Amino acid sequence: MRIQLTFAVCLAASLFGHAQSPAATPPDAIQSYLQPLASNHTIAGAVTLVADRGRIVYLKATGYRDLGTKDPMAENALFWIASTSKPMTASALMMLVDEGKVSLDDPVEKYLPEFKGQMVGPRHPDAATKDQAASAPSQPVKLIAANHPIRVREILSHTSGLPFRSAAQPAALDLLPLKDAIRSYAPEPLLFQPGTDYDYSNEGLNTAARIIEVASGISYEQFMQERLFDPLGMKDTTFWPSTAQISGIAKTYKLDATTKDLNEVNISQLTYPLDDQTHRFPMPAGGIFSTATDVSIFCQMLLNGGTFQGKRYLSKSAIHEMTSQQNGGFGGHSYGLGLSLDKGSFGHGGAFKNAMEIDPATGRILVFMVQQDGPWGTADGEAIVPTLKQLADKFVVSQSSASQPH
Repeated sequence: MRIQLTFAVCLAASLFGHAQSPAATPPDAIQSYLQPLASNHTIAGAVTLVADRGRIVYLKATGYRDLGTKDPMAENALFWIASTSKPMTASALMMLVDEGKVSLDDPVEKYLPEFKGQMVGPRHPDAATKDQAASAPSQPVKLIAANHPIRVREILSHTSGLPFRSAAQPAALDLLPLKDAIRSYAPEPLLFQPGTDYDYSNEGLNTAARIIEVASGISYEQFMQERLFDPLGMKDTTFWPSTAQISGIAKTYKLDATTKDLNEVNISQLTYPLDDQTHRFPMPAGGIFSTATDVSIFCQMLLNGGTFQGKRYLSKSAIHEMTSQQNGGFGGHSYGLGLSLDKGSFGHGGAFKNAMEIDPATGRILVFMVQQDGPWGTADGEAIVPTLKQLADKFVVSQSSASQPH
């Protein structure tokens, strides 16, 4: 394990340049903050990465990959990044926008004719009113025609009216081939008139991935591998972890409401075994596995205006579209194209509490990898990502100060 950790640090240094030597760094406030949270089982384990423009300045693991065996978390541990997959899928589609093969203002039906003639129905009842709705007398659902065909821009910004997931989709998110999943979306009524509201939708990003297939002529997963993962050097990013990678995946934990401790659980949204390419299919809105270092490479490309190590992946205009508010601020959220926005910074979180955030003003990247199902259940848990943002900002400032000539 010590050899693996050393290799991970060396790899990170070779990718982005050398991190500061231990003698040059300030006291480790990040580890000092996270270690007690691992000790009291707020988290089982995590990997935290901080980078500035062009280099990783901090990469450390905390706690355990496996609480049962006390196997320490490794800096190169693999995580299911869930919805942090969305910016990667959106970036792939924006490559085709750059090439003129797709337009953001095109109707989705131009590429996927099954979406013609969509209708709008009443919103699905929220969790608080489901029981009342179930007991109420059955009423015919009134549908009206959509005011315009949903557009590519709208499926990337959660303003299309597509629901979060299809009623026809199995409990696991990876059991349907992409083409079949999309066909189950098209007949369903939209939640609202396109462009008039915001509702976070896995269906939208999955539909975007199907457009990638139609416009490029190759499968979504092949496009991602050949145009994004391989060229960027994201060597540990995949939809199907290998046997070797599975042995290094961070175990998933969930807070037990009775014992107030962490229990190991499987990822309910996925099908096991994870390396089964016969029955498991890529889920563009949230099916990617990756490491902190690989996610940071993707972040560097976005931070650098679409370039990484001298190669351009996205145009500056594509990055501008992705990082500009596209959802009208509906629902109190600010969202671009596949990216959440917050006071000048942008990024995306995942269902199991992982997070990535990029602050272009300071050039700071934060990647936090953890595998925790369900609510944190504690104030300490809820405070982790906001606190890490503050600590990461201070760390980048201290590194910049240390590198200035005196």
